Amino acid sequence: MLFICYPKCTTCQKAQNWLNDNNLEYKMRNIKEENPSYDELKAWFEMSGHPLTKLFNASGLLYKSMGLKDKLPSMSEDEQLKLLATDGMLVKRPIVVKDDTVLVGFKESDWEALK
Repeated sequence: MLFICYPKCTTCQKAQNWLNDNNLEYKMRNIKEENPSYDELKAWFEMSGHPLTKLFNASGLLYKSMGLKDKLPSMSEDEQLKLLATDGMLVKRPIVVKDDTVLVGFKESDWEALK
């Protein structure tokens, strides 16, 4: 299982504590140091079953400073994925990838499926 997070993020810290408390093995990846690639993001988006906008960190400073709330609706899926691949701070976190399951954000009830 791959756990993609930003270690300074309190939600990511809660998610990591949950993984540890449930004795789940994972490989941790710092999203700021190792940004997800276009191909990874595309695969995760397709596996997640969520709209692509759910992969954006809409509460992040970079998202807000770029005015993405107004720009995303007019961008193609390909353009959005390319933009996400430019900076890990644009990507909502934490992300867990296990087999064919991708969870974006931390909602404990959803994460129960990882056990």
